[in-house]
Amino acid sequence: MAANPNIELLIIPPVHDLGDGFHVRRALPNSRRRMVGPFVFFDQMGPTVLRAGSGLDVRPHPHIGLATVTYLFDGEIIHRDSLGNVQPIRPGAVNWMIAGRGIVHSERTAADKRSAGSSLSGIQTWIALPKAEEERDPSFRHYAASELPLIDGEGTSLRLIAGSLFGKQSPVATLSDMFYADATLAAKARLPIAAEHEQRAVYVIRGRIDIDGDSFDAGQLVVLRPGQVIMLLALVPVQLLLLGGAALDGPRHVWWNFVSSSTERIEQAKEDWREGRLGHVPGDAEFIPLPAVPGVQTPPVNYP
Repeated sequence: MAANPNIELLIIPPVHDLGDGFHVRRALPNSRRRMVGPFVFFDQMGPTVLRAGSGLDVRPHPHIGLATVTYLFDGEIIHRDSLGNVQPIRPGAVNWMIAGRGIVHSERTAADKRSAGSSLSGIQTWIALPKAEEERDPSFRHYAASELPLIDGEGTSLRLIAGSLFGKQSPVATLSDMFYADATLAAKARLPIAAEHEQRAVYVIRGRIDIDGDSFDAGQLVVLRPGQVIMLLALVPVQLLLLGGAALDGPRHVWWNFVSSSTERIEQAKEDWREGRLGHVPGDAEFIPLPAVPGVQTPPVNYP
C-alpha cells in the first residue's frame, strides 16, 4: 500500500487490563510520538461496567506542569483536590485542572453509585503547559456541557471541548494554542479538518472512517500531516475526538504524574511528594506513593 499523503502516523494503543474488566488504551505518549500539540498524555478508559459494591478509586496523587482534562461519555466521577474543590463530572462536561507548581487530587465513584454497580467510559488527557506557565498557581474549573459550543453540519455534530475550531472558541481557559473536540458523524457524512492548527490528530471512539482511501477503526489515533485541509468520511456512524494545536516550546519530560521541561524540577517534585509537601485532599487520608523503582512508569499512570 502506498503511503497516504495525508497521514503522518498511525498509533494503535495497547490495551491494559487493570482488573475486573477495566481497560485502558494509552495513545500518548508513544515511542513513535511523544506529543500532538500540547497533548502529552491520552488515555481512553473503558467502556466498562463497575460491579456492584465496587467503583473507581483513584487515590490522591500529585501533578505538576500540566493541565488535566477529564471528559466522559458515560458514568460519573467525583473529583476532589487539595484546593478543596469537590465536583462530580458527567458526560459532555469538562473538568479542567491546572496543576502548575503542584496539586493533589483524587477521582472516585460516588458512594450512592456503588451499591448497584455503574458504567464508566471516557478520556483522560494531559495538556503540557508552556514553560512560562509551568510554575503558575494551581487551579480548577468545571464547565457544564451546556457551556461548550455545539457546531452542527450536514450529518455532523461537534462539541468544542477546549480551544478554537471552525471559527468557534470554547470558554475553557487554555494557556496555549490548541483544539479538542468531540464529533459524531452519520454514515457517509464528511468532516473537513482545516489546516489552521500546526499539529492535528483524530482518535476514533467508535465506528470506521476513511481518509483518502485508507480506513481507520475504533481505538486508533491518526496523526495528520500539517498544512492542508483533510477530509474525513464516515463509513458507518462514528464518534471521533479531534485534538492538537501549536507545537510546544521544547520537549517535555514525563515521569509518573509529573510533566516538566526540566528533569531537575521533576526530581524536586519526587522529593516533595515523598515528604508530603505537595498538599493533601481534605478528608482523604489515602494516597498513591511514589513508584518504588525510579524511571519505571507502569501502564496505569494514575489509576489504582
